[in-house]
Amino acid sequence: MKELIDSGNLPKHIAVIMDGNGRWAQNQGAARVFGHRNAIKAVREVTEGCAELGVSYLTLYAFSTENWARPQFEVRALMELLVQSIRNELPTMQKNNVRLDTIGDMASLPGSCQNQLNEAIEATRQNTGLNLILALGYSGKWDILQATRKIAAEVQMGNIKPEDINETLLTKNLSTEDRPEVDLMLRTGGDHRISNFLLWQLAYAELYFYEDLFWPDFRKDHLYQAILAYQKTERRFGKTGEQVKANGAK
Repeated sequence: MKELIDSGNLPKHIAVIMDGNGRWAQNQGAARVFGHRNAIKAVREVTEGCAELGVSYLTLYAFSTENWARPQFEVRALMELLVQSIRNELPTMQKNNVRLDTIGDMASLPGSCQNQLNEAIEATRQNTGLNLILALGYSGKWDILQATRKIAAEVQMGNIKPEDINETLLTKNLSTEDRPEVDLMLRTGGDHRISNFLLWQLAYAELYFYEDLFWPDFRKDHLYQAILAYQKTERRFGKTGEQVKANGAK
């Protein structure tokens, strides 16, 4: 399928809800943590696939603010797996010229996770290929709330006026800052919802849901499948199809 992709019409920013690890494990009679451990290959596949195609940004929903409510042994295992995975995958990220970054409430993570993330972020800072962003301790509501608080503080200090608040200002204060809005969001696991993920940034994203695919089984061909569907979509952004065609003809 890769050869069918139009390299001149790639989504600039792809976001992924990596769902179904626990159900994948349970279907095999194993504990949920087994699914998380077997999901690392899928992360590698989607990252390498995006890097090879020339996608600029890939954001992975790795751990939401709601995930803290899961059983403590599962949360602890996820945090340990995160540290181990970043350490193991760093050479591959360097090889593929991938630049790592994070969004979310980093202070909520264990110190070992913060340290490993900071080391990897610094080590890949000069890379110029795919920007891989891990959403950790993140939710869309949290993001909008923290942006609102920053803007309110600026108003309180007299640096800006309420009438100065617009979409551009709010966007700059989100954790994604100057990164482009999402063009294509993928979700495995069969559910059709965005689960408090990048609420502002997904405003005009195309959504692609995998009905019978759990995240541990995700491979590059599944990425290609979604991109090909994206390339067949007319993105109108509120305009009519005729307007889009007229602008494209100019």
